[in-house]
Amino acid sequence: MARRAILFDKDGTLLDFEATWGPMYRALALELAEGDARRAMAMLVEGGLDAATGRVRSGSVLAAGTSVDMVRLWFPLLGADEGAARAALIDARCHAHGRSGSVVIQGVGDVLAEFAAEGFAMGVATNDGAAAAVAAMAAVGLADLLPHVFGYDSVPNPKPAPDSVLAFAAAVGVRPREVVVVGDNRHDMEMARAAGAMAVGVLRGNSSLHDLAPLADVVLPSIRELPAWLAASAAIG
Repeated sequence: MARRAILFDKDGTLLDFEATWGPMYRALALELAEGDARRAMAMLVEGGLDAATGRVRSGSVLAAGTSVDMVRLWFPLLGADEGAARAALIDARCHAHGRSGSVVIQGVGDVLAEFAAEGFAMGVATNDGAAAAVAAMAAVGLADLLPHVFGYDSVPNPKPAPDSVLAFAAAVGVRPREVVVVGDNRHDMEMARAAGAMAVGVLRGNSSLHDLAPLADVVLPSIRELPAWLAASAAIG
């Protein structure tokens, strides 16, 4: 099966997750905890921070959830309006930080340029808000290479549902099975499987080989190995 389009996860795939979001999450939790450092740390741990390593665990709300998921986890008793306002605040903080604090993984720009030269359609699927993702891609100079961006607020159902893959495939005029989904979390692999797309895991984010291998067609060290692997698999197929 010829692959004609690639849909990338953002954080942990294109951006260095810990360098980009570690400081922001700590500041956000402290703000939401109204300056209570102990409560802020408890929120982070509940959201997926491993206090021993300082890293975010694979599949956790902080690793793969939406701002709505964070609100539901941290403030389960809020009413609908208050919850929506709190989620909007988180989205705003993510938007601002994405513009100023995004750290791209080394070599990503070269890989995307290579795929663009080969005629691949490319996009981003993230559980951040779409506006924040667009701003982050612009900030690191990747916006022109990734014109199709789908956030949790772009589709009826965010990851791990297939909606983002289906919307991307429709936007670029390919069938879902012609799409390669590349990501660092199980949500990405589950999204690909649900849509009938190829699932490629990468190990630059939160997840280990053990986490991704059961759901992925292949697990690579990073997207830098993707061009050679796709070329080899096309030659075999």
